[in-house]
Amino acid sequence: MKRKTLDILVGLGLVVLAGLLLVAGLVLTSNANFANNYVKDQLGQQQISFKPADKLTAEEKQSACLVKYAGQQLTTGKQAECYANEFIGLHLKSTAGGKTYAQLGDVQTGLRAQIEALPKDDPAAADLQKQLTDTTTARETVFKGETLRGLLLTSYGFSEFGVKAGQAALVAYGAAGLLLLLGAAGLIHAAATPASKGFAVPETTGRETVDA
Repeated sequence: MKRKTLDILVGLGLVVLAGLLLVAGLVLTSNANFANNYVKDQLGQQQISFKPADKLTAEEKQSACLVKYAGQQLTTGKQAECYANEFIGLHLKSTAGGKTYAQLGDVQTGLRAQIEALPKDDPAAADLQKQLTDTTTARETVFKGETLRGLLLTSYGFSEFGVKAGQAALVAYGAAGLLLLLGAAGLIHAAATPASKGFAVPETTGRETVDA
């Protein structure tokens, strides 16, 4: 194969690969922008704001992100993660002794069983009924808190996909630029190479071997 032909093939191949990487980068950038804008729009519609700095409790002030975002409206994935884990999560721990929705359900079942086992005129039934009512209220509160926390963390996870897509786009653009330069160098070399020059042609020693 002629060296000129090889340079042209390699140069064009690299240019084509650069074009494909460029397209991939554009797609990734589009996905990243969609994820970021979608998360911002959805969170913005909830009209959630962080507590002002002067309203934070001593326990809340121990969270760096609650102090950082104090008074701001929640519109980004990182803010959603902070609000879910550091604000809602913190207050859920102080609700019903930190029990989860499922655990409170077990408590409810146990209280109902105790109430049913007692005579209707038993004085202890009233106290157990109050405990059941308080547990039911706490369970509803925990359910709402865990639901909102889950939704916010889902938004955070979706935003992270956008971040990763943006990072991958930058890598694709960088690789595309490098391949484009290499491809252009190959084509320039092809233009400067004589058409008669071969590729990997064995060197001749100038001697001829004659069979005796």
